[in-house]
Amino acid sequence: MKQVDPGRCGMGLSIREMPPSERPMERLLELGPEALSTAELIAVIIRCGRPGESAVDVASRVLSECGTARKLATAGVCELSSIPGIGPVRAAQIVAAIELGRRVVVSEGEPRLSISSAKDVVDLLMPSMRYLEKEEFRTIFLDTRNRVIESATISIGTLNSSIVHPREVFRAAIRAGSAGVILAHNHPSGDPAPSPEDIAITKRLVRAGALIGIEVLDHVIIGDNLYISFKEKGYMNFG
Repeated sequence: MKQVDPGRCGMGLSIREMPPSERPMERLLELGPEALSTAELIAVIIRCGRPGESAVDVASRVLSECGTARKLATAGVCELSSIPGIGPVRAAQIVAAIELGRRVVVSEGEPRLSISSAKDVVDLLMPSMRYLEKEEFRTIFLDTRNRVIESATISIGTLNSSIVHPREVFRAAIRAGSAGVILAHNHPSGDPAPSPEDIAITKRLVRAGALIGIEVLDHVIIGDNLYISFKEKGYMNFG
């Protein structure tokens, strides 16, 4: 039985058929990933193109359709699958690669990270939250020494009191054995300035935490490489 060249996909032009100087994989091995363009990195992931187009051509179309690398970082499988030359399998490969990179940066798997300031929260969450297109409310659960036990996404969508309920926040905190929590959410606009609703929700959660003995230590709003900490701004004294 004839073996299938793993570098080929259907009838597309494989990376192996490109001139050596243009092969993204060989350039990566020789020069390192930082030497490749974004399109070339995508080409390494998808491995081959389609009839009449190289993998780099298809990868360039992906970037063109998404507009920017930032948009690519939030694109889903369905959106990418609709791009000619991609399809669900390659879309899944791209999404998986982006998610892997995000997890490495965020380092969610590292045990017992200690939180001593809002900057620590920002370092933990900014890479994964700054480009989100919807508001996402997360809670970081801490032990008695302010070390991270885990974090959880409580809600996704426009932030309001019906979505972010103390019951959901503190049920998860109790399950995690948390002594304290830090609240965080993003503003897709990129501007982290708190809204009246942000302040009202924080006030409600601070008071609920006080009743059950789990302190709300801070609420950090993530923008586009900007943030606001309620604690640093003196907004946590709700009485």
